[in-house]
Amino acid sequence: MAVNAIETEGLRKSYGDLAALSALTLEVPTGELFGLLGPNGAGKSTLIHVLSTLLRPTSGGATVAGHDVLEARDAVRASIGVVFQEPALDEELTARENLDFHGVMYGMSRERRRERVAAALDLVELTARADDLVKTYSGGMKRRLEIARGLVHRPEVLFLDEPTLGLDAQTRRHIWEYVERLNEETSVTVVLTTHYMEEADALCERVGIVDDGRLVELDTPEGLKDRLGGDLVTVSVEGDLAAFRDRLADRVWVSSVEESDGEFRLTVDDGSARVPDLFYDAVDADFDITSVEMREPSLEDVFLDLTGHAIREEEAESRAARMLRARRGRGG
Repeated sequence: MAVNAIETEGLRKSYGDLAALSALTLEVPTGELFGLLGPNGAGKSTLIHVLSTLLRPTSGGATVAGHDVLEARDAVRASIGVVFQEPALDEELTARENLDFHGVMYGMSRERRRERVAAALDLVELTARADDLVKTYSGGMKRRLEIARGLVHRPEVLFLDEPTLGLDAQTRRHIWEYVERLNEETSVTVVLTTHYMEEADALCERVGIVDDGRLVELDTPEGLKDRLGGDLVTVSVEGDLAAFRDRLADRVWVSSVEESDGEFRLTVDDGSARVPDLFYDAVDADFDITSVEMREPSLEDVFLDLTGHAIREEEAESRAARMLRARRGRGG
């Protein structure tokens, strides 16, 4: 097994003038639970499609489980499992029949299929419903079954493309538990794409932030949040705003200040200790603080700091639509 489950070097994918991937270079060690975080249309799914050999890169190179995605496509496909955003289950079959058919497609013997189907169903806790038709399953059960299908042939790398998209919060957290467990129990490398900040934070050992086809930053969730340099305090003030900003600029414990309509967004060290200091400053200078909020940084804050905008569905959808139109215009 390769030291790195995935390696890319200068990977590009373009549709006309639209770059879906821009010179993306990445290494994912074997056994890691790795996350790609970004809005829909940022390039996450395009990367998964290239790495799973469904799309040819425009330029650059990539290997998966030690196999080149252009030179050894069959070996790559034998080494991976993929759960795409769009469901791909036959709802007129039972769960067991869906998994068994998948095993047949990978050339597995009847005995090996029986063993591995049973193990995969057990891992995602669907054994009791194994012989029920998939059309009777809930959305969460279907996602679990798709994950099980991706594991039947024992892949070295499992790609999960937005695995909890459209699920309610409770079901989403259950899926997180299954993903963590399969990574721990099978040592499979998991590459998870998501635009849910809390999902990347809770699950992934490292997170690559992707925006506009580029890998913007790569680190552990804690490392990404630490780069902001402190806690976030939001203060609403009435009075001479310019004077209040000047006072904040003089405080060595304030590392950044942003102001909009009387609301100041501060990055400070040890926020819980600094909130009283803000009130002392306000009283001393005759300002009125009307509200104050303190919290630790989130990955949303990191994304905003790195890209200048938040992950918003409406922004992402427009880019995804442009990409789809460009792709159709060039015949796929």
